[in-house]
Amino acid sequence: MKQFLVFIFLVSALFGAMPKFLMPDQAFIPHAKLNDAMQIEASIELAKGIYVYEDKVNFELKNTTSLSIVDIKKPLAVKHDDYNVYLESPTFILSLEDNGSKDVKDVELVVSYQGCSDQGLCYEPLEKSFTLSVDASKISSKNIAPLKTDKPKTNELSETDSIANTISSGNIFVILFTFLGFGLLLALTPCVFPMIPIISGLIISQGEGLSTKRAFFLSVVYVLAMAVAYTIAGVLAGLFGSNLQAALQDPYVIYTFSAVFVALALSMFGFYELKLPDFIVNKVSSKHSKGGVAGVAIMGFLSALIVGPCVAAPLAGALVYIGQTGDAVLGGMALFSMSIGMGLPLIAVGVSAGKFMPRPGAWMTMVTAIFGIIMLGVAVWMLEKVVAPDVTMLLYALLGIGSAIYFGVFDNNVHVFKKSVAVILFIYSLSLFISFLAGSANMIRPLEFLKPQSVSTSSQKISRHVEFVKVTSIQELDALLIKHKGKKIMLDFYADWCTACKELEEVTFSNESVQNKMAEFILIQADVTKNTQEEKDLSKKYGVFGPPAIIFFDEESNVLSAKTIVGFMKPEEFLTHLNTL
Repeated sequence: MKQFLVFIFLVSALFGAMPKFLMPDQAFIPHAKLNDAMQIEASIELAKGIYVYEDKVNFELKNTTSLSIVDIKKPLAVKHDDYNVYLESPTFILSLEDNGSKDVKDVELVVSYQGCSDQGLCYEPLEKSFTLSVDASKISSKNIAPLKTDKPKTNELSETDSIANTISSGNIFVILFTFLGFGLLLALTPCVFPMIPIISGLIISQGEGLSTKRAFFLSVVYVLAMAVAYTIAGVLAGLFGSNLQAALQDPYVIYTFSAVFVALALSMFGFYELKLPDFIVNKVSSKHSKGGVAGVAIMGFLSALIVGPCVAAPLAGALVYIGQTGDAVLGGMALFSMSIGMGLPLIAVGVSAGKFMPRPGAWMTMVTAIFGIIMLGVAVWMLEKVVAPDVTMLLYALLGIGSAIYFGVFDNNVHVFKKSVAVILFIYSLSLFISFLAGSANMIRPLEFLKPQSVSTSSQKISRHVEFVKVTSIQELDALLIKHKGKKIMLDFYADWCTACKELEEVTFSNESVQNKMAEFILIQADVTKNTQEEKDLSKKYGVFGPPAIIFFDEESNVLSAKTIVGFMKPEEFLTHLNTL
């Protein structure tokens, strides 16, 4: 029976991994229409993993002797296997000239083209005809420019595309080892930091008698569950263009998950002892062997999707590879390897939490309380994504004041070190509370509102913040692209729940040298916080699997694909990147 099941699995995997080729009318969808200046706007919509040869795209007018095509404005092609091709859906502007009477003429435009699939299938030459009614009286000579031949771009690729190519051309062991290294580097970013107190708290919550071996086992369970979540979410995003992590940033999901941390924290304070009923919260903190493993696995799975929803170049590269080739197996293996790399430091943290956990007694009670406070802090940190800044400040103030009282800020019979920490925490938290009452929301300098503000100082303060024009749909963005044609444009994909996005704003965009250089660009911000259908369509159009991502446009509003940035970039690196545009 086992052999039969294995055979069925292998056969299913074999057929599932076989490439699925599109029909020609699905791979290439040509369009043609007239604009107000009687120019023909022709385009070829390409499916994922489809490209079309530049020299095979041709246009011909039939059923007319007076109208002719005198200029074709083409997008820039790229080198692909020694051929000039369009990897993204190209759009062409055809300018016409009329040598006859200035009346309305029905003409037939024939669009011919030929292309291939990345999976190895090349289609036969195709063509499609369109009937257009041209009002010759509206044809303007201003629209006619000398016919130009744009040089194709060199084989310059963005970091994301380079990583995608690495997967498609490299040895499988090299790929897995490379992505393991990417994961280790990502472990040093803010995306993973929130998971450190979570895994530490989970290990501590197991209670007395936890061995180092057991702590290691639970840490591995947490990391494996996290890796499975990243892999599943990544494969789905690559295949369907959806961002599962973004979908889980719904306020009600955040509220629920935050409540889980509050419940776990209260159990650590000794308000109650969680057992093993059916509810997920009880599983999270159960001290029983089975429940503990199940709870840790659940927390690892959800933490990957909700706590750390960051997109970086390695992740985006794997998603691009999956989207273009449909090879979910190799792409998923790369994502799993990257997730393990991200989780290795977390395993070390979990083992440390178990190894150095004090023996039962007063110290154990104190350590458990500290992690209870950290769990409450994580709950508030999560609520930051969906509540107003002043509400977040109030919650942090109440948490800090309550923690200071718990640690004995008003108790004279307390160790001097513990007393000092409690006093500092109380003073800072009290200042946060006063700042909240004053209507301020500055967590770093809560009493800054007390300083006298001059007009000039206010002006300087405002000028330090980069101003973006926000959009949430393709229509809004297209309108801005048309309005600012002739200028360089920077499009920043942002979300309130994106940790790396905030790091970009606070560290990189606030740098004075970066701001001076960014002043040369029209700055647009695509806000995808709510993950509405319009926001999903906007992300999908530009191949963005999640924020942060920065896309640049040239003066002709063409996307500079090779200059796209995915993930956080330090000010010095970002400034160097801007200087290449």
